[in-house]
Amino acid sequence: MRLMILAFALTASAAVAQDGPAGISFNAGLGVESSPDYFGADTSSVGATGSFSLDRLTFGSIGLGGGDDRGFGFTGSVNYIGGRSADDYSELTGLDDIDPALELGGGFSYTGDNFEVYAVARRGIGGHEGTVGEIGGDLIFYPNTATTLRIGPRLLAADDTYTSTYFGVTPDEAAASRFAAFAPEGGIVSRGVEISADYAITDDWGLTGTLRYDELLGDAARSPIVQSTDQLSVGLVVTRDFSFGF
Repeated sequence: MRLMILAFALTASAAVAQDGPAGISFNAGLGVESSPDYFGADTSSVGATGSFSLDRLTFGSIGLGGGDDRGFGFTGSVNYIGGRSADDYSELTGLDDIDPALELGGGFSYTGDNFEVYAVARRGIGGHEGTVGEIGGDLIFYPNTATTLRIGPRLLAADDTYTSTYFGVTPDEAAASRFAAFAPEGGIVSRGVEISADYAITDDWGLTGTLRYDELLGDAARSPIVQSTDQLSVGLVVTRDFSFGF
């Protein structure tokens, strides 16, 4: 099975709403993505990916989102990392399998007229139980009323629990594989840039294309498992806006 990453962010700002019925508005998407087979692989595969963002949640006089998007806000962050099986890649023979992992967390963002910056931290559940931190930002352009373009840097850091899971080689694994034992420390894992384009097909339907390049750094780049420090992902997602009262 390929390494499939399905990530989505849930962003909301606290607001006070008028008394009224409860409801929720959100945007969800489903599509395909080509990404490295595992962290450090020099081959890629195509698989499913998706997106989710909460626009507004109301319950009586309490509301989240739906106000002015500019300024400081809270950003939830969820990331899914697919499992890694040595049976699927001959070069990894002898390494232990890694279960899928779900990362949950959040942080803060600041949005201006034509830019956005954010900083989030997530904790892993399942395949790894480490802590990761990500900072990034985008310049935002509006070529026309239907299109939004974003481009900006990304930086990922993690503790040694995370790096040991995906880039480490234990003595037992070294004895069973072609790799030397390697115990990576935490720190900066990668730096990169992401470019995305959102196109509004109708008022409810949209199309999002994303291109992301990451360069592995530090002990992640020095891992004997890594075949290439250049990691490229390309995705295309069809999105739809939903709104429900309850």
